[in-house]
Amino acid sequence: MVGLAGESGSGKSTIAHAILRILHPPALITGGEALFKGRDILEMSETELEQFRWKDISIVFQSAMNSLNPVMKIRDQLLDVMLHHGLSKAEANQRAVDLFDLVGIEPQRLDAYPHQLSGGMRQRAVIAIALALNPPLLIMDEPTTALDVVVQKDILEQINLLREKLGFSILFITHDLSLLVEISTHISIMYAGEIVEKAPARELFENAKHPYTLGLMNSFPSISGEKKKLTGIPGSPPDLVNPPAGCRFNPRCPRAMEICAQVAPKTKTISADHTVACHLYDEG
Repeated sequence: MVGLAGESGSGKSTIAHAILRILHPPALITGGEALFKGRDILEMSETELEQFRWKDISIVFQSAMNSLNPVMKIRDQLLDVMLHHGLSKAEANQRAVDLFDLVGIEPQRLDAYPHQLSGGMRQRAVIAIALALNPPLLIMDEPTTALDVVVQKDILEQINLLREKLGFSILFITHDLSLLVEISTHISIMYAGEIVEKAPARELFENAKHPYTLGLMNSFPSISGEKKKLTGIPGSPPDLVNPPAGCRFNPRCPRAMEICAQVAPKTKTISADHTVACHLYDEG
C-alpha cells in the first residue's frame, strides 16, 4: 500500500486521474509515461483503455454519493461493470452478492438506491464496484474524508483485510499524513505537483528530511507523550500556473537559502528506499 500525501491543491487527484486518463478538458497530459506491467498507459488507444480500466486498475473517488448514479439501484451499477467485461448475468449477480459479503453489507441492500444507504455503506458499495473484476491495482482518492472517525476506522480495516485476502496493491491518496503512517508500507510526499520526498512509512515517520514533510508531521498532535504546541506551515500553496522559481516550497520554507529561489533541487538518495528533493542535502 503506497500512500500519496500533500495539501489540497498539490496535484494528488490529478495524478490519479492522469494514470487512468480520465482528466476532463481543458486538462491535458503533455508528457511523461505511466507504466503498468511494462505497458505505457498514455500510449493506449481508447479501445485498449476500455478493456484496461477496472480490469487492471480501478479507482474509488472522494465522494461516494457523487460516484453512484442516484436513479439506479446498486445492483444495476455493479452488474454494468461486469457485463461490460463479458460475465453472464447469472455470474454477475452471484459475483455482486459475493462482493457485498466481502465488504460487509447484507446482499438485500443490492436492490437499494444510493440515498437509502448510509455514508459508510455507500463507500463500501463503491469499493465493491471497484473490486468487481479483481484488479491488481486499486487507486483510492481520499475514500474516507467525508466519514466520521469510527466509520473511517472500520472501512480502513476492511480495506486492509481485503488487500491481504485478494492480493491487490493500493495507491492511497489523502492529506492526512498521520493516517498514512499507520496504514501504508511506503509514502510519497507531493508539493505543488512534484514528489519532494519518498520513503518507507516507518522511516518517514522517524526520519523525515524535507522541511515540508516535517511541517506536515508537526501539524498533527500525538496521542501520547509530552504536550507541545503545533506549528503548522505558514502561507498557502503556490499557483501552479505560475509556480515559484527554484524550489517551489522556498517561499514558505523556514530553512530556505539563497540557492532555493534560483535552482530547482535534484532528487538525492538518503538510503536504499528514501529519496528527497531539497538543497539542504546537496553535497558540500
